Amino acid sequence: MRLQDERDESPLVNLIPMIDVIFAILTFFIMSTLFLTRSEGLPVNLPKAATAKEQQVPAKATVTIDKDGKISLNRQSTTIEALEGEVKAFIGNKPEAVVIINADEGVHHGQVVTVMDKVRRIPGAKLAIATQKPN
Repeated sequence: MRLQDERDESPLVNLIPMIDVIFAILTFFIMSTLFLTRSEGLPVNLPKAATAKEQQVPAKATVTIDKDGKISLNRQSTTIEALEGEVKAFIGNKPEAVVIINADEGVHHGQVVTVMDKVRRIPGAKLAIATQKPN
């Protein structure tokens, strides 16, 4: 039964606040997924190797050599002379620590060998060289 003083309006649903909430949630998910990637070294162009495998052992230390020849240990800039002492201090006396070398494919071979030599002097440190699978 309908009363005479009631208006004949249909209820309105305002969509603008709902769209604002959806965009806020979408922004949250986009921003949170940017932090899901784990990067231990600086971004460099890794050489490709057909036998490249996914990392099986968690890296204890990552030495990065960028295309300009600058060296960093776990994203902290260092020199070739100080590298051995810094890696020793970083891994401490942990048995079988893994040191991964991320060298840009444009870096001179001699500089990579020098870094490898410094790492091999550290007792208990295992050496790994980062590569990427070819497309």
